[in-house]
Amino acid sequence: SRHLRDRLYKELLKDVSLRVEDTDTTEAFKVSGRGEMHLSILIETMRREGYEFQVSTPRVLFKEIGGKLHEPMEHLVVDVPEESVGSVMEEMGRRKGELIHMAPQGNRMRVEFSIPSRGLFGYRSDFMTATRGEGIMTSVFDGYQPYKGDIPRRVTGSLIAFETGEAVVYGLYNAQERGSLFIGAGVQVYEGMIVGQSPKAGDIAVNVCKKKHLTNTRSSGSDDALRLTPPRRMSLEDALEFIGDDELVEVTPKNIRLRKRILDNAQRMKAIMKK
Repeated sequence: SRHLRDRLYKELLKDVSLRVEDTDTTEAFKVSGRGEMHLSILIETMRREGYEFQVSTPRVLFKEIGGKLHEPMEHLVVDVPEESVGSVMEEMGRRKGELIHMAPQGNRMRVEFSIPSRGLFGYRSDFMTATRGEGIMTSVFDGYQPYKGDIPRRVTGSLIAFETGEAVVYGLYNAQERGSLFIGAGVQVYEGMIVGQSPKAGDIAVNVCKKKHLTNTRSSGSDDALRLTPPRRMSLEDALEFIGDDELVEVTPKNIRLRKRILDNAQRMKAIMKK
């Protein structure tokens, strides 16, 4: 942790927009920047330099103005196909976005919103899905406004590795029936590692290391007949957008993994029951 601290404070010498603060523990630091992209660049740079660390879900910085809580706002401009406008407008409403202007441009629509900065967390990948990859979005900081209220976080759950080992085709085939996977066969996993996304709320523990029992009439070679859906490869930006408050992004020189804060399944369930 000392080397990590020295590296973060060294970054302050050349990046005036970055802020690093010590916390109650010597193993954690609070890093503030200009947004997800700014922090992602720092994380990726340190990863390539050989550092290993874990990152929690990003949070916006609130201000108290005149005794009232204020939050940073963004002026968001999207350019989308006409058939995608409805789904984009619906999601913007859920994220406390307010419509400012809308105008047609050929068979596309240009729509402008005022939206809390926290409302854009995790939206870019959803936006690309809603517009089938044809949408364009850009945003700029637009000052502070009174707090807009709670915004629902990710409504889907995570698929969590039940045990430590190597992911195999048979285990992955059964797991993909519960949701979409982030890993393929041959990947080393550990208990508490997030290996996929559940379409429903709530996490599901899956055993991706489970092998088919061998009998006189079946062999492990028959696993070749099982078809796996290609996994969704998570980039650093995707991972930061995906994680919830009880999850972390594990960054190493060779891998970017997602995990639960509490790895042990039994202990994690006890913690949930106490809430």
